[in-house]
Amino acid sequence: MTVPPWGGAAPAGPAGWDGEPYTGPPPTGPYGAPPLVPGTPYGPGGGPWAPAGGGGPGPVPWPLGPVPLPPGPHGPAGPGPFPPGIKMAPPPGTPPHDEPVPFLRAMRARDWAWWRPLLGLLLFTVAYGVAAFVVVLLVVLTGVSPDLQLLDLVDPGVLLLTNLSLIVAIPIVWLVWVAAHGMRPGWSSSVLARLRWRLFAPYTLRALATLGVGIVVSVALGFLLGDAGVTGPVDDVGWLLLVVVLTTPLQSAAEEYVFRGYLSQTIAGWIRSPQSGAVVAAVVTAALFSLAHAPGDVVTFLDRFVFGLAASAVVWLTGGLEAAIVLHAVNNVLVFFLAGFLGGEVATEEVPAGVGVLYLLLTLLAMGAYVTVVAASRRRLRPEVLTEARDLRVPAGDPRTRGW
Repeated sequence: MTVPPWGGAAPAGPAGWDGEPYTGPPPTGPYGAPPLVPGTPYGPGGGPWAPAGGGGPGPVPWPLGPVPLPPGPHGPAGPGPFPPGIKMAPPPGTPPHDEPVPFLRAMRARDWAWWRPLLGLLLFTVAYGVAAFVVVLLVVLTGVSPDLQLLDLVDPGVLLLTNLSLIVAIPIVWLVWVAAHGMRPGWSSSVLARLRWRLFAPYTLRALATLGVGIVVSVALGFLLGDAGVTGPVDDVGWLLLVVVLTTPLQSAAEEYVFRGYLSQTIAGWIRSPQSGAVVAAVVTAALFSLAHAPGDVVTFLDRFVFGLAASAVVWLTGGLEAAIVLHAVNNVLVFFLAGFLGGEVATEEVPAGVGVLYLLLTLLAMGAYVTVVAASRRRLRPEVLTEARDLRVPAGDPRTRGW
């Protein structure tokens, strides 16, 4: 056995250097044998550190160069048509909008279609009818015996039954978002696809300072100038207040999810202009909201109508339902608390007789004040008003769209 021409001791064993060119298989690695590259120790002609004729390992690394891969899906990236039936799909968690949109336009996702809200309204009507019937049946079977005429809202049983039959609308709205739109149920709440709990406390303080003061003044004027008198506290006032605290905020939220949420988003989604859609949705849902409360006269209708407009305004200003839910909940909870201690006439669905126009003016002032302070608080609270977005649209003429 001879010494290799580059010096050093000959390696032991059959692989040792004996002066003859190496004719065995090339070295292998975890990805197979590299190609034979001319000018390297294992290629034709050897290299500067290889013996004449090539072959034999060298004491230093040798350049292998790029290893070509066979054609296939792992080949070079670049635009090209996909196989038939294959389409690009965004990864999980990708925002459903290509451009940021306001809350009332959240339905207009990438797969928006005009018929989806119609399907959602149909599903909501059927599911809510069944759910409300089941709630009434369960309440009656548990031993609660409310007045089935549902006229006395300060009766704890009547109020419990009324609130529960409305609360079931919340999960049904969530279900409709999933079934009819294929979107997360949180898009019914805000532009972040969830409720922003940090906003509830500051908006509650602002509602108490505006709407709360208006309600107290209105009730006082009803007693002073109207025909009503203090007759409270009502029977079972403790049970009434317990029902109010536990269920009335949820009942208020349910009405907002329906009127300022799904209905408003449906109407605004059908109108091309975001501004026009917001105005039309506010007017239509305010009218439907007022009619749903069965007003007995024009003043009462206008009072509820103004409430609906104010709720739509704060939804537009804040990008979600939180401010509207707070407005509704503060109104209802405060009215029933006053009714429990002062008498049931405080919680009537009609504007007190004798003070109709003055009562309506107070409502306008209180609602306007709340909308104003919510708008002024945006700089400090910084509510998000547009959705997150990621543009996945393929440009027109892109070769990847061939065969779609």
